[in-house]
Amino acid sequence: MQISAVSNRINEWSGSVLIVGVLEGTIDNQINLFKTTVKETYLNQRFNEAKFKGKKNQSLSIEIIEGKVQKIVFVGLGKAENLLIDDLRKAASIGTRQVLSFERKVGIFFPWDAFDLSSAAFAVGEAVRLTSIKDLRFKSETKESTQIDEVELIGLDVKVAQSAISEINPICEGVKLARELVSAPPNFLTPSELAKEAKKLATDYDLDLKILDKKECQEKGMGAYLAVAKGSDLDPHFIHLKYSPKIVKNKIVLIGKGLTFDSGGYNLKVGASQIEKMKYDMGGSASVLGAARAIGELKPSNTEVHFIVAACENMINGSALHPGDIVKASNGKTIEVNNTDAEGRLTLADALVYACELQPNAIVDLATLTGACVIALGDEIAGLWTDNDQLSEQLARAAGKAGEGIWRMPMRDSYKSGIKSSIADLQNTGPRPGGSITAALFLKEFVNSSIPWAHIDIAGTCWTEKDRDINPKGATGYGVRTLVNWIKELNFKSN
Repeated sequence: MQISAVSNRINEWSGSVLIVGVLEGTIDNQINLFKTTVKETYLNQRFNEAKFKGKKNQSLSIEIIEGKVQKIVFVGLGKAENLLIDDLRKAASIGTRQVLSFERKVGIFFPWDAFDLSSAAFAVGEAVRLTSIKDLRFKSETKESTQIDEVELIGLDVKVAQSAISEINPICEGVKLARELVSAPPNFLTPSELAKEAKKLATDYDLDLKILDKKECQEKGMGAYLAVAKGSDLDPHFIHLKYSPKIVKNKIVLIGKGLTFDSGGYNLKVGASQIEKMKYDMGGSASVLGAARAIGELKPSNTEVHFIVAACENMINGSALHPGDIVKASNGKTIEVNNTDAEGRLTLADALVYACELQPNAIVDLATLTGACVIALGDEIAGLWTDNDQLSEQLARAAGKAGEGIWRMPMRDSYKSGIKSSIADLQNTGPRPGGSITAALFLKEFVNSSIPWAHIDIAGTCWTEKDRDINPKGATGYGVRTLVNWIKELNFKSN
C-alpha cells in the first residue's frame, strides 16, 4: 500500500473512493464543496434520507455513475470543539471498511488544520493500513480481501507530512507481524517456530540474535522458566534479539511473555477459561517481536534495544509441574507453585533477572498475565504497573499517541503479604482480590530496584471479539505502536 500526501484541491482529485470527514453542522458546506461532482439536489436528498448530520460514527456512502470519483464515503466527526486525533483515526477506519476489493485508489479529505499536520497524516494513514489487514493464511479458499493500492491524503503540505508518512509502513508491518503471531494456531506457532521468526528478523534487519537452549538455561539457573516448560514435549527457546545503533546513549529491554499455548497445566483451564483461545497467551512476545520488526527498519538513533522472550508451552505430561512444587529462579529466590496456571509470571521471573544483568536504563515487560486485569479494565485498556513516575509518563504518552488505551494501576506494598509462602520465599499466586496487583508485585521481586521497570498487562487488549476501529476481529497487535513511540522519544534523566 502506497500512502502519500497530495496538495490537490478536492475537486481536482480522481480515484476509486473518496473518504470525507464531516464536522457536525457543516452539511451545507459539503453540498457546496461537491456540487460539481454530485448534483446538489441529489446530495441534499441523500443526506436527509440518511439523517446524516456529521455526528460521530455516522457514515453515508454515495455511488457516482460518471466523473473522476466512483464513490464518496462521508464520515461524521462530531462537533469541531470536541474533535480529537482519535476521531480522525476512527473515521478513517470506518471509511476504509466500506472500500471494496476492486476499489484500488482511495483519497482522504479531513479537516487537517485542526491538528499538527504530520501527526494527523500519520494517524489517518496508519488507520487505513491497519484496518485493511486481513489474515487469510489458514483458509483453504481465500476470498480476496480489501487490497488498497494507493492512499492519498488530500490537501496536505507534502513536505510537512512526508516524514511522518514514511514511518507508517514499518510500524504497521510490525503490528501485522504481531497479529499474525497471535492468530497462528499452537500447532503452527510452537516455541521453535517463534525462535525461527526471531532468526528471520535478525537476518532481515541486521539484528544480533542469541537463542539459549534448555541446557544453557539450566546453566543460568532458570528454574522457574524451565519448570513451566517441563510439561511439554517441545523444547523451550529463550530468545534474545538486539538492535544496536552506532552511538548508544540509552539501553532498554523489552520482555514479552511467550507461552505459545497455555493449557493451565494440572490446574487445567476449564469452563469459562476458554482454553481454545490460549494460543494468544504469547501476545506479549508478539508485541515485542513486532516492535523489533519496526525498530529494525526505522533504526532510531542513540537507543540500544534488547528484545527478550522466554518461549515455551504450559502442558501436562508425567514430568509436568505439580501444584505444590517449589522451584528456584535464577536470582536464587524460591517459589511455591500453588497454581500451575499462573505460569507466565514464572517464565517472566527468569527473563527479568536476565534483563537486569544487561544493566539497562529501563525494562518494560508485556504479558497476557491476569484475568483480573480484564475484569478491572475491560478489553480496550491495558494495565500499567510501575514505581517510576518518569517511565509511567513516557509510556502513557506513547500509548496516547498510538491511540492504545493504558491506565496506571497501584502497587501497594501491603499486598505483598498475599504472595508470601510459609515454606518458600514466595508463592506464585495471592488471594483473588487484587489479583493483577499481586501478580505485578510478584514480578517486582525479580527486578533490580535501581532499574526503572514497568509491567503492562495486555490480557484484555491483545484480542478482540468484534471489529473495533482499526482492529478487525481477532488479534490486535496491541503494544507494538506504544513501544515504538516510546523508543523513538526516549530521553532518560541522568542519574
